[in-house]
Amino acid sequence: MPPSRERRPVGTWRDLLSAVNTAELLVELYGRVPPLVHDAVEGLDAGQLRWQPAPGTNTIGWLVWHLTRVEDHHIAEIIDAPQLWAGGDWAAGFGLEPDPSNTGYGHTADDVLAVRPTGPDAVIGYLAAVDERTRSALAAIDDGALDRVVDRRWDPPVTLGVRLVSIADDCLQHVGQAAYVRGLLPS
Repeated sequence: MPPSRERRPVGTWRDLLSAVNTAELLVELYGRVPPLVHDAVEGLDAGQLRWQPAPGTNTIGWLVWHLTRVEDHHIAEIIDAPQLWAGGDWAAGFGLEPDPSNTGYGHTADDVLAVRPTGPDAVIGYLAAVDERTRSALAAIDDGALDRVVDRRWDPPVTLGVRLVSIADDCLQHVGQAAYVRGLLPS
């Protein structure tokens, strides 16, 4: 007797997408970043976090600091709250001042080298705090909120949905780069 085949409901891809809980999907997406960061920095010392594969390139420490700063900056703006960077002791763990405008955008090669994490705990600790707040905010989002304009400096203006995708994209690209640089570390 042949195995029975379950019948799947007939519907379009739009029907299937409408059944997705957007908040849960976003929490899942953002929840992928911390384990990847942990894998990229676990067991490294401060020198390895600051190592450049070539002059003028980004370090593992800078890449992970930058992705966390961007997430902290943008999520704080979205939820209208102060950045964790500016209100905590996080900056000291990177040898920096708690300047809320310093996210790494426009950094020169010297600026990259000025980001000096004391070790993996500084990187992972700051990301954990930012991730906790981000995922809490994401869990409360409803689909209707995603069309809200959050940045009118662009044409077209940026909606919450587009901004959240942009932040996740930035984080995942940079953590991938950090993992790649880790693979280049001298033995």
